[in-house]
Amino acid sequence: MTARSPVPASGVSLAAHTPAPVDVAPIPPTPEQQQFVDWLREVAPYIHAFRDKTFVIGFGGELVKADMLGALVNDVALLHAMGMRIVLVHGSRPQVEEQLALRSVQTQFVDGVRVTDAAALESAKEASGELRLDIEAAFSQGLPNTPMAGARMSVVSGNFVTARPVGIVNGVDFQHTGLVRKIDAESIQHSLSNRKIVLLSPLGFSPTGQAFNLSMEDVAANTATALKADKLIFITELPGIMDRVGKLQQDLSMETAIERLRDGSLSHDTAYYLQHIVKAMRGGVRRAHVIPFALDGSILLELFLHDGVGTMVSHTDLEYLREATLDDVGGIVSLIEPLEADGTLVPRERRLLERDIANFSVIEHDGIIFGCVALYPYPKDGMAEMACLIVSPDSQGTGDGERLLKHTEVRARALGLKRLFVLTTRTEHWFLKRGFVRASVDDLPEDRRKLYNWQRRSMVLMKKL
Repeated sequence: MTARSPVPASGVSLAAHTPAPVDVAPIPPTPEQQQFVDWLREVAPYIHAFRDKTFVIGFGGELVKADMLGALVNDVALLHAMGMRIVLVHGSRPQVEEQLALRSVQTQFVDGVRVTDAAALESAKEASGELRLDIEAAFSQGLPNTPMAGARMSVVSGNFVTARPVGIVNGVDFQHTGLVRKIDAESIQHSLSNRKIVLLSPLGFSPTGQAFNLSMEDVAANTATALKADKLIFITELPGIMDRVGKLQQDLSMETAIERLRDGSLSHDTAYYLQHIVKAMRGGVRRAHVIPFALDGSILLELFLHDGVGTMVSHTDLEYLREATLDDVGGIVSLIEPLEADGTLVPRERRLLERDIANFSVIEHDGIIFGCVALYPYPKDGMAEMACLIVSPDSQGTGDGERLLKHTEVRARALGLKRLFVLTTRTEHWFLKRGFVRASVDDLPEDRRKLYNWQRRSMVLMKKL
């Protein structure tokens, strides 16, 4: 007995039925829908780049006192959901001050550092304990219609920090004020690998069991160093690091940061953060950020916007133009795909991009590819084609297109070529403003002329080098 296709009552075999093709007209999105889709596509490269990366986030007790803890927890929960490994380090200075006031205890500060006597240590323990519980409680909420709805997160704390006393400095005994001696990086990494959020308080313990009052900045910087974290982020009462005329510095190289510390042009608080950033980066941390807690969502804006909202410190200048490698193919594809979809560019297979990667140059910003261009030489004709000149929408208007053009012209001249040409369907005027003139298909090199797509009827523009 052979198996047969089921036959409906009509007697027509379902297996033989072929649906008629349907001509479906595209549905234009609303402006709000388009804005959302565009934004999500723009941040996608960041999400891919930051997945499985370790971020150490330090924030002072001032953030909690300003009633911004809930917003921060919502944002950290989102980062955690996107696959980022999070270590939180909280401070507690205003909360310690409140505990001291309740006990009518006064303490001494020397160069901005508290001298912690026995009474102050008890206040520090009380303040840190309450804050830790408040933070853990905030991560445990999951009310419907809130950013925490459906979140399943575990927050772990522990004796991850070994401390030592500051000791006697310039005749002042700092008593129970301490410094980080060691971070239990192995235990923290184990927790992070199990998808836990690690929470550290500004307290440490010596091998003899003594407790010490630490600074949030010291704990965060040493933790970031021990973990070789990808980012150290300080969420502060400052807007960021300001230049000498009071303007926010969005990007700061480590070399410039050291110069600013030496020339004494920074406020005490700014210098304190920057000292710990430099220390952490010397220990292997790749990037550091100083951002304001007063701006709701500042950590998301800093991480997912091209220019951020605070200051980023990196080992070298943050944005640079370089020759592409195979590792950049994914980033180039992300730039190309939207333009292929709307017909601006001819679709390119990934294998062809991999084959031609030596022809490409890219602009990289914080590990993300924001622009690309390709140069295809025709030496016997003394010409080269500039193709695939793209700048991310998030970076347009910053001069990156000009930089890519000039870089390509330099490359072409270095090869001894005399003319540069482009084929375009939509950006004619941009090139005309930059010295290109209209040409014809007949002006193209013979090998390129054979490949000309007469259906697209791209304009040919040419520039003498």
